[in-house]
Amino acid sequence: MAKIYSKEALEISKKIPKKETIQFLLNYSKALNIVKVGNKSFEILAN
Repeated sequence: MAKIYSKEALEISKKIPKKETIQFLLNYSKALNIVKVGNKSFEILAN
């Protein structure tokens, strides 16, 4: 069992996201607005 786990740990490679994914997340975060009313918060997506 130990050999299997150590082999998997060596095979993990660095993953780089696509440019489209990064752009989508940036645009989403720019459009997201959080409004706090009392003890509640509302998320509004201006799209």
